Amino acid sequence: MNTSAVESKFLAKPDELGIVAVGFSGGQVSKQTPSRRRWLLGLLGGRAAPKAGVDAGPAALIESGLLSEISNELGYKIHGDTQVNVYKDLAPEQDPDYRGMKNPRNVSAVNRKLQSQVYEHAKEGRLVLTLGGDHSVAIGTITGSAKAIRERLNREIAVIWVDAHADINRPEDSDSGNIHGMPLAFATGLARDDKDEYFGWITDDMRLSVKKLVYIGLRDVDAAEKRILREHGIKAFSMFDVDRHGIGRVMEMALAHIGSDTPVHLSFDVDALDPMWAPSTGTPVRGGLTLREGDYICECVHQTGQLVAIDLVEVNPALAATEAGAQETVRAGCSLVRCALGDTLL
Repeated sequence: MNTSAVESKFLAKPDELGIVAVGFSGGQVSKQTPSRRRWLLGLLGGRAAPKAGVDAGPAALIESGLLSEISNELGYKIHGDTQVNVYKDLAPEQDPDYRGMKNPRNVSAVNRKLQSQVYEHAKEGRLVLTLGGDHSVAIGTITGSAKAIRERLNREIAVIWVDAHADINRPEDSDSGNIHGMPLAFATGLARDDKDEYFGWITDDMRLSVKKLVYIGLRDVDAAEKRILREHGIKAFSMFDVDRHGIGRVMEMALAHIGSDTPVHLSFDVDALDPMWAPSTGTPVRGGLTLREGDYICECVHQTGQLVAIDLVEVNPALAATEAGAQETVRAGCSLVRCALGDTLL
């Protein structure tokens, strides 16, 4: 039995947790740029630099004992994946660029599968936990959540996106072509193209309203993304806001914007944390959230009783300078998930 004292507002089966574990890194295939530019992007850790190993993140989280902790300590009945899916069968022999995107056929196929998996759990009224992979997997997780909640409750979802990056580039605006920098553009329909032969499966009932999107922890945002945020009035709290107001006040403002009558999908990229706390991730940016601030975000969302889905992505054990760094990042990821599921300090 779920040990949380918080009553869920939108889950028919709050004791049950649907697990989707996807080892996917296809959203971060690099663009062929001049050698000096590739070297510089790699040095800076930018979104254009491919970092192998993120597909091993979900396995590392599961092998650390996360699922047994969720079951034995937090009392959830687990459904779905106990082993990581890599979906090699969905990888095409050829995957040419489309609209400037790298690997579009593979990313689309995997996300369409994820959309179906998340939807199947969510329509049953259980909370869904997705362990990724790169953040392109949010195309499937958000659209799956949105469709199920509309069908089951006739409501829109809100998304709290905790990340150093905005990930809302349209394909034509992206310098790298990496789709892990575009998931919110597809989930909201900002990247919609009626002639799109790859992502045309995203129908209106799967889309997220930009009015129900809230960012927390931004500190590395592309110029085109800044324009999108301003033009659409998207609510965003950067690290400047966290420093100015404190994480407690930021969460109050974020949740007030969403409202108490809206189911929440929490999508957490571990690079939202400062590299001091999560060094083993593909695109670390200094000056991020502390682990305690990250845990607090998850605790606050859980306490609303509005949480219907969680993504934890971009844990990459292969990138740590030491084994201790990899273990520290995995522990941080596990801590975030446990806090979102109701683990408390007292």
